[in-house]
Amino acid sequence: MKRKTAPLFIFVLLVAAANASAAEWPVLKHYDQGHIARIALPLGGIGTGTVSLGGRGDLRDWEIMNRPAKGYHPGAPFFAVRTKGATGAARLRVLTGPVELFQYEGGSGVKDATNPGLPTFRNASFDAAYPFGVVNLSDPGMPVKARVKGWNPLIPTDAESSGLPIAVLVYEITNTSAEAQTVTVCGTLQNFIGDDGLKSFPTKNRNVFRKGAAVQGLFMASDAASSSAEQWGTMALAIPASAEATYRTAWLAADWGTPLLDFWDDLSDDGLLSERAANPGNGQPRASLAVRAVLPPGASREFPFYVVWHFPNRYAWSEKRLGNHYTTRFADAWDAAEKIAPRLPALEADTAAFVSAVTGSDLPAVIKEAALFNLSTLRTQTCFRTEDGRFYAWEGCNDKEGCCWGSCTHVWNYEQAVAFLFGGIARSLREVEFGPQTDPATGLMSFRWRLPLETTPWGKAAADGQMGCILKMHRDWQLSGDDAFLKAYWPKVRKAVEFCWIPGGWDADKDGVMEGCQHNTMDVEYYGPNPQMGLWYLGALRAAEEMARAAGDLTFAATCRRLFDNGSRWIDANLFNGRYYIHRVVPPRSADAIAPALLVGMGAADVTKPDYQLGRGCLVDQLVGQLLARVSGLGDLVKPENARATLASILKYNRRDSLQDHFNCLRTFALGDEAALLMAGYPDGRPDNPFPYFTEVMTGFEYTAAIGMLYEGLTEEGLRTIGDIRARYDGLKRNPFDEAECGHHYGRAMISWAGILAMTGFHYSGVEKTLTLVAKEGTFFWSNGYAYGTATMKKAGGKLAVTLRALKGEMGLRAFTAGGEGGSKGAYAWRPGAVQTVAPGRNLTFEAAPVK
Repeated sequence: MKRKTAPLFIFVLLVAAANASAAEWPVLKHYDQGHIARIALPLGGIGTGTVSLGGRGDLRDWEIMNRPAKGYHPGAPFFAVRTKGATGAARLRVLTGPVELFQYEGGSGVKDATNPGLPTFRNASFDAAYPFGVVNLSDPGMPVKARVKGWNPLIPTDAESSGLPIAVLVYEITNTSAEAQTVTVCGTLQNFIGDDGLKSFPTKNRNVFRKGAAVQGLFMASDAASSSAEQWGTMALAIPASAEATYRTAWLAADWGTPLLDFWDDLSDDGLLSERAANPGNGQPRASLAVRAVLPPGASREFPFYVVWHFPNRYAWSEKRLGNHYTTRFADAWDAAEKIAPRLPALEADTAAFVSAVTGSDLPAVIKEAALFNLSTLRTQTCFRTEDGRFYAWEGCNDKEGCCWGSCTHVWNYEQAVAFLFGGIARSLREVEFGPQTDPATGLMSFRWRLPLETTPWGKAAADGQMGCILKMHRDWQLSGDDAFLKAYWPKVRKAVEFCWIPGGWDADKDGVMEGCQHNTMDVEYYGPNPQMGLWYLGALRAAEEMARAAGDLTFAATCRRLFDNGSRWIDANLFNGRYYIHRVVPPRSADAIAPALLVGMGAADVTKPDYQLGRGCLVDQLVGQLLARVSGLGDLVKPENARATLASILKYNRRDSLQDHFNCLRTFALGDEAALLMAGYPDGRPDNPFPYFTEVMTGFEYTAAIGMLYEGLTEEGLRTIGDIRARYDGLKRNPFDEAECGHHYGRAMISWAGILAMTGFHYSGVEKTLTLVAKEGTFFWSNGYAYGTATMKKAGGKLAVTLRALKGEMGLRAFTAGGEGGSKGAYAWRPGAVQTVAPGRNLTFEAAPVK
């Protein structure tokens, strides 16, 4: 028997009201039908896993069971729309664009596309401003057009609201015909609990229909005994409780294509679903949920659906269960749906306000795109939060498993989004780095973290990893303004600096220059002074100097300053060759001369004759330490004219307008006629066997060079480099929401957020309550991890009129400075005397006077 809906005239009356309040989302990037094939926009919260909205409207990469699952679409889930006017036959289409031509071939028919035998819309395009994605569908043979609108809350400063296990899918249907249309939107999902695309266990899954206070729909659970497995949990497919729904908790028990045929005929008949008896032999039953309404000519209606999940058993790289933070907040998927759904209007408004503040900034489009779209990595299986709320990460994700364990410090040093958007998460990372991962006696910081944290630390140190963490401690202390936080961890920070000076260490002669065995992010050990490790060290010394002064450790501050001054002079005098900085290879006398914790075993077999060195090469990210010093307001580490010359040389020797003739001996991340920066150029000849990645192209390193250019005044060149990267992730060749390195969704690429910092000149000290921006007219986004908003500046009457607006959080301000672009000196200043506070609803407007 059909489950009948309420009289249809009720829905006609509701249409106008439902859409009168619907606001349009911001759009940063439009992808036409020729550039949607690879799009997969991750929908899910920080630490929850995701399901991705495909470029043509399909749901792909179901990565909700504690591991990556590229290409996994269990049971071929789909949404469909059925229309029927007063005249003519009913029409039924899957709510996707057409299957891509390259997917047509297969030994037993089409294999890689979901539901290739079902009719689709002819035309599709995609609009995005992460986390919002919209698929635009139309077909001359249909009396309606459709938009598939997918999102999940993303609200800076609010990690809890940004960590919800839900994919919100809103199907907006518009009647383009001259007569009223009866429209049904129906979603179908398999209960695939127990199977994550790689591992599975025998299941006895069940689906039930529930109606609660906020939502109604299909609750999916499992009676299997494997309740400790990563794949065990619950799911829900829900709609608002106020909607009139029909459903089936199971499909027909039959062979061949009969179950799909039965479903299609049932929905085609009158747009309502009939129940089917559960099949005891089917451990993973499908279920469907439908909503019907009448649309007058020209009318639109939104049909919201919620895909919700709850999988509590995360293990990651541990042999012990770590759990998930998000599952501690909800009893199961149904509980999550009931609690999240009522909050969605407010969460959507806050998310749209954040995204609009970024997209509406007067910044180049590629800066906003690179910064915003790479935030998607925070939501993928690259990142997770354990039951205690702590944040951890792989370097990236392989197709079915995490890649490179341990929240690797020499990779995550580059990432700059978390500290400026979620300050609490950033601080929790510092607490681990300078807590259990730093030996209190020696200062050795393990650059990969074993879990759980009670496990004995790994005991291997990376030069760039450890120095970068010192820089980040300074950055996060400054952003937070929390002196107690600094003083609590200062003893370990000091020890981490002193570790550089141990016998057989990085700077055993304590002269401010790293000459020892330096394991680093190239996954090998460098021997002898080089710019990459050298500038990380200089940045750490400057950061340590400032922190030591704040902690009252003035003798140590003076030591750090002396070493910094000496090291900076030495590197300029001895490593700068007039064009860029080089690596002077200085092998140790023997392996016995190296402190044991510094040898990881991935580099040279004979340390006295080491291969895998940079040598005289022009390294793409040799100035990364300088970039992080700019972010942290620590000034010049080397002569600024040498830094600018080096960046110009990177463009000259590393950039390729086309890679058609480029030889690459390792992984290929760019090819053909694509433009890119190579990891290293060798204008003066190369070693026989340089460091492993020298012929590769990797976006995180390219961003490092490009954003360095922005900071040092080479703006046009920096923007062109970032444009080259984003042109490769164009939706046709690659997914715009998946910049890969050692795995998908690689953490290093989130250094792209620093592009906003460089272009706006943003620097905030919560310690001094000072804000610095570039003196440019326009409106610009700002954030410090605890508050965010916009700054509007206009020059008038020789002064700079400034309005600071906060969307979330509060920011105290004792002084404001607006400087020139490219690192030139301050041009305007404002000092009110007492601390002023900008907060939501409390704008701060003032005039900054010229600095004489």
